[in-house]
Amino acid sequence: MNANWNYPTSIRVGAERLSELGEVCRDLGIRIPLLVTDPGLAALPMVAQATEACSSAGIPCTVFSDVRPNPTGSNIDDGVKAFNQGGHDGVIALGGGSALDAAKAIALMARQDVSISLWDLEDVGDNWTRANASTIAPIVAVPTTAGTGSEVGRASVILDEAHKVKKIIFHPSMVPQIVILDPVVTVGLPPGLTAATGMDALSHSLEAWCSPMYHPMAEGIAIEGIRLVREFLPAAVANGADLEARTQMLVASTMGATAFQRGLGAMHALAHPLGALYDAHHGMLNAVLMPYVLLANRSVIEGRITRLARSIDIANPGFQTFLDWVLKMRQTLQIPSDLAALGIDDGLAEQVGVMAQADPSGGTNPILFSPSEYQTIFLKALRGDLEGSA
Repeated sequence: MNANWNYPTSIRVGAERLSELGEVCRDLGIRIPLLVTDPGLAALPMVAQATEACSSAGIPCTVFSDVRPNPTGSNIDDGVKAFNQGGHDGVIALGGGSALDAAKAIALMARQDVSISLWDLEDVGDNWTRANASTIAPIVAVPTTAGTGSEVGRASVILDEAHKVKKIIFHPSMVPQIVILDPVVTVGLPPGLTAATGMDALSHSLEAWCSPMYHPMAEGIAIEGIRLVREFLPAAVANGADLEARTQMLVASTMGATAFQRGLGAMHALAHPLGALYDAHHGMLNAVLMPYVLLANRSVIEGRITRLARSIDIANPGFQTFLDWVLKMRQTLQIPSDLAALGIDDGLAEQVGVMAQADPSGGTNPILFSPSEYQTIFLKALRGDLEGSA
């Protein structure tokens, strides 16, 4: 499948479309891009192919790969320094959610006034208005995983190392101008990471669907995003070379991130502090937390989940049959059933509850949980206690 569309930004979909990278940069007026990726990808053929595509178009490309799995403020500072020292005029974001988030934050901050810090632009109130939008460097995004959807997002999640808190950095102009969805670059992703990132995509659409905010367009996108995950994630995990499944999961990922303009919820409110405190994989955290948060929200979302189950053709649609599908999907994908399997313990349970309640994602959860209620959900997920989650 090869296709182009322009929602929520300009998107090019299809196998081998990474070869168009140089042309895309030229179209945006980027002459000296900084390619931001992560250390694991930097030495792989896809990065060499990306730089070659630029070189073939007469565009020299420098690689910056000092990005942690949970990107930090210091990673962004180092990237900004590389951008300015190299005289770059645009950013290519190539990688998973960490690389994409870092790249977008670098593009945001590279040419801001020195009086503005990254943390000044945390997604609180109208903080974003402090930034000079005209100085944000143009961005081309090439996701290598199908999960975060950061390629169409207006924010980056960055770890504030000093306070051990993940912060959402937001600006409406952080959305990449052009996105290339090339399933070939995702073929080498191992089954475990394919599963974890795919469940992350599901969590985005699912929390958007459950959000109490009014955004009918996002609701429709969320349903189709969930349907695509239901149909294609098991196939992508079972056979990583299945280009149709890989393509549809890339699309599902972009749909999830588009849908969550409607809001996220308690899965992400818990996953953010757990990622900051334990350096655990974000997608895997959401995958493990999913059924526990669904049960905690059940009293408010049961009707909506029943409607969703009917829309994606779950037999005997209802809350319980939808939950059974989620649990079966996790089992099929070999996702752990509890947080303890990820090396997490209860030593910081109270802190987790406080941090989750303060996380902006919780503001659009169907129920506004207190710190103690978040702590309870966390402990149930830690112990695998589904019986007491309702």
